[in-house]
Amino acid sequence: MLGNNDLRIRHVETFLVDAHDRTWVFVKVQTEEPGLYGWGEASLTAPRAVAGAVADLAELIVGQDASRTAHLWQTMFRQLFYKGGVVTMSAISGIEQALWDIKAKALGVPLYEMLGGRVRDRVRAYDHLIRWMLGLDWNLPEAWAEAARRSVNDGFDAIKIYPVPPGRPLEGRAAVDEAVRFTSAVRGAVGDEVDLLIDMHGRTSPHMAILYADALAPFRPMFLEEPCQPEFAAATRTVSRASHIPIATGERLTNRWEFRTILEQLGCAVVQPDACNCGGISEFLRIAADAETHFVSVAPHNPSGPVATATTVHLSLVIPNLLIMEQLREDVPWRNELVDTPLVPKDGHFDLPSGPGIGVDVIEEVARAHPFQPRAPYRSYAPDGAVIDD
Repeated sequence: MLGNNDLRIRHVETFLVDAHDRTWVFVKVQTEEPGLYGWGEASLTAPRAVAGAVADLAELIVGQDASRTAHLWQTMFRQLFYKGGVVTMSAISGIEQALWDIKAKALGVPLYEMLGGRVRDRVRAYDHLIRWMLGLDWNLPEAWAEAARRSVNDGFDAIKIYPVPPGRPLEGRAAVDEAVRFTSAVRGAVGDEVDLLIDMHGRTSPHMAILYADALAPFRPMFLEEPCQPEFAAATRTVSRASHIPIATGERLTNRWEFRTILEQLGCAVVQPDACNCGGISEFLRIAADAETHFVSVAPHNPSGPVATATTVHLSLVIPNLLIMEQLREDVPWRNELVDTPLVPKDGHFDLPSGPGIGVDVIEEVARAHPFQPRAPYRSYAPDGAVIDD
């Protein structure tokens, strides 16, 4: 079927789905072959901008052969005068995922077979607890400890927590002591056998991050995520060299060149590309390969919807330097109703997906039942009213 004129792209469509505190952006690419289409996900905190970028990129590829995945990626990336940026790269990501889905479906194989075949039998995942805390008091360590216990009871042996609140470049001892109290409550709830992953969300300066890292090291986290904003790689490198905790970063980096900067500086132990934002499947694999040459592990960022989860599982199956994959659940009660065959972890692991392509098909009626809703973004301010990073 590949190379047939019926594989030419007929239409590109976006679906903006309200998931309460965020919007999922799904991309559907339809070919001229009846019933042959692909799904991708381009979720970002600027969903309307991404949808507009998808529409702009569609003008470059409609009428083209959908099976020429690499050629179309080059077209979308290089034939716009202004290259890159998180909005454009997210739009490219969603479209390119859908193109891979089409190609794998046309050949009747799971996506991971198209990517060289699996190097492992299942994918370890960690539970992202932030959704469990919506509507609860984030300042109560006991609430996070209870959420962590529930996660472990559900089979996870790795969990992500947020003990560091938004703060100023330098905070006093009280902030560090509070982070210790928070982490101690969670560690005490789950025991020493469960891996803790601590996300700092880019909220701290390098010097403040080092103070937190020194205080939290006795709890032996698997890694300390995004201690600084990612624009200046040397800042993250500074923390990495001073900390006994491995440093992870990369969820806000959007192409191989941005990752190359931190990798060449030996600035982290773990990179976290997001297939929804980093340029899609091909670019994710290039980033992972570059990380492998620097002896750096990959922990895919995946806080988005079920299409992103399916794609990320396939990617996690084929890269040799996988550490662990992020999994988010409990965000909306109808999450697993949105696709026909949702991937759900068992005992903290994803099994092999079944079916051709990415293995999931969005139920469009469910997507349309939860249309985009404008919501005010999170805002954080210092006590004096100055803006701080959230």
